[in-house]
Amino acid sequence: MQICSVCSEQTPKYKCPSCKIRYCSLGCYKKHKDTCLPVEKPASPSPEYKDAAGSEPLGMDDLLHEDDIIDKVPLQRLQLLGQSTELRDLLCNPHLRQLLRSVDHAESKEAAMKAAMQEPLFLEFADQCLKVVENEGNTKTSHND
Repeated sequence: MQICSVCSEQTPKYKCPSCKIRYCSLGCYKKHKDTCLPVEKPASPSPEYKDAAGSEPLGMDDLLHEDDIIDKVPLQRLQLLGQSTELRDLLCNPHLRQLLRSVDHAESKEAAMKAAMQEPLFLEFADQCLKVVENEGNTKTSHND
């Protein structure tokens, strides 16, 4: 598991935009910024994507290519989502499809997810996704009516 490059105690949540080291908190960022040695000058992201410390949260590419993340779901288990009859049935609902599109197209994914999580249908969908990937193939692929 990866640890904070500054305090060497916590799992890092952020990446320095200048030198790309990973750190866990605002305190660690403040300690680090005085000794930061920029690797390259990255393009400046939009202000809404920065956290309080002024750095970027870990992005999708960081998470997909991070080998040390504990909660990462292996690709084989993600592929089980496509085989789930229960998920396919849920995805027939146009309201759920609209909710998923709104989250996907939202500028603030976090705010969109918080709003979607207030919808019982979205919660049912999220719960079913978790059941499929956590059961490692023990998921039913047909209904028992």
